[in-house]
Amino acid sequence: MKVVVIIPAAGLGTRMSTASSARAKNIAPSKQFAELAGTPILIHTLRKFAACPEVTEICVALRPGEIAGFRSRLEQAGKDILQKKLQLVEGGERRQQSVAHALAAVSAAADDVVLVHDAVRPFVTPEIIAAVIRATEKYGAAIAGMPAVDTVKQVERTAEGALIKSTIPRERVVLAQTPQGFRYHVLKRAFDEATADGFMGTDEASLVERSGHPVAVVMGSPRNIKITAPADLELAEFYLRK
Repeated sequence: MKVVVIIPAAGLGTRMSTASSARAKNIAPSKQFAELAGTPILIHTLRKFAACPEVTEICVALRPGEIAGFRSRLEQAGKDILQKKLQLVEGGERRQQSVAHALAAVSAAADDVVLVHDAVRPFVTPEIIAAVIRATEKYGAAIAGMPAVDTVKQVERTAEGALIKSTIPRERVVLAQTPQGFRYHVLKRAFDEATADGFMGTDEASLVERSGHPVAVVMGSPRNIKITAPADLELAEFYLRK
């Protein structure tokens, strides 16, 4: 059995534009290329998986115009990452399309483990990665997640705002993180079914759930943040200093 990691990194990252517009003349780079201590967030993320001995292959889906530049950056500053088998493939307009492109590019047997991880979650730990791999081996599908701390309300959107319809018990709610892990045949079937039906999910687990396969949850971490806004970048810089 081998472990393949897919990193969808073709997003535009429009919520990061406020922080970067001054440096980029109002043209925001992809959020995964925003720098954290002088290094792109994506490289920080890739290093976590490159350091994992169980990972044998990494596939990153990028916008077409960013592939050559990122390959050059890796050759200069990511030689540790290049110790793993690494592919850079063309992503799609949506996350699901990017993962599908990467899934088609990797070489995996039916029972191999495929991990999908957000490009902008650079603080994932070796312990979380290992826990997701172990749970995927056992259940066929697993994600990292955190219990809800705040009270969760279901709402109905209106032109004036939102109206609360019900309160959802917190013990029934998990806040999904990544990595999300799947046996290759489980994920491939879920993607094939979603494509045939024209279904777009919010994450890979939603496709697998729809396919009828149970998905286990292992404990994530409050520090396993997804950097999507300028305030997240400030918090990430704090975590990095600590």
